[in-house]
Amino acid sequence: MAIDPSADIHRLACIEEGATVAAGCKIGPFAVVGPEVTLGPGVELKSHAVVEGWTEVGCGTVIFPFASIGHTPQDLKFAGERTKLEIGARNCIREYVTMSPGTEGGGGLTRVGSGGLYMIGVHVGHDCHVRDNVVLANNASLGGHCLVEDDVVIGAFAGVHQFCRIGQGAMIGGLAAVVADVIPYGTVMGERASLQGLNLLGLRRRGFDKKQISGLRTAFQRLFTGSECLRDRAAGVRVDYASNALVQDVCDFILADTVRNLTLPKVP
Repeated sequence: MAIDPSADIHRLACIEEGATVAAGCKIGPFAVVGPEVTLGPGVELKSHAVVEGWTEVGCGTVIFPFASIGHTPQDLKFAGERTKLEIGARNCIREYVTMSPGTEGGGGLTRVGSGGLYMIGVHVGHDCHVRDNVVLANNASLGGHCLVEDDVVIGAFAGVHQFCRIGQGAMIGGLAAVVADVIPYGTVMGERASLQGLNLLGLRRRGFDKKQISGLRTAFQRLFTGSECLRDRAAGVRVDYASNALVQDVCDFILADTVRNLTLPKVP
């Protein structure tokens, strides 16, 4: 066990032999830290938070009561293999959140980036890779093997099917059932989610200029109208908008290899 002397640990907390607790950590009553857990500097576990398994938590992350972090993944194929959960810095992980480690079949690693907000009841499934500044609202769930890129917002009670990719800056509406990939900067919603347009508010908040956004809007219309194959349209748009980084992000996403289809606009 390696516990920094500056850590503030309540006398009713349970820190198992082998755990690493860095400087400035604060651990509340009835919190549990497993033997293979590493808590970075300034991590705070509120009362009754539980962190288990081979789990690393980055500096300044706060985990609220009754969160269950690093326990056995919810996968019938899991056979007890040693797999890992990595959580980055400065995350806010609220009550009843569950985050699972990876599985052997999925590469053995679940990775959560930095600066995220995971509201009450969120689930991050096994082998997911969630990048930075992501927001999952209350009771949103990610199935196994999902990729969620930077600056994504997922609304309350939304569900993302396993193996889906959510491109950077996308917005998923509350209660949406996402069963296919979502382009960067897209907005999707609906019981079976469809692409409604672009996340223009998110783009403006992130400081992209009007010219870039206008180019993306024009490119969006070209991408999702016409009789050509979508991949062919994306290849053409990518060439025509070579100087627009937003368009390049969307086209690269469409042209990348994936095991899922793409979330598309509803046909009128």
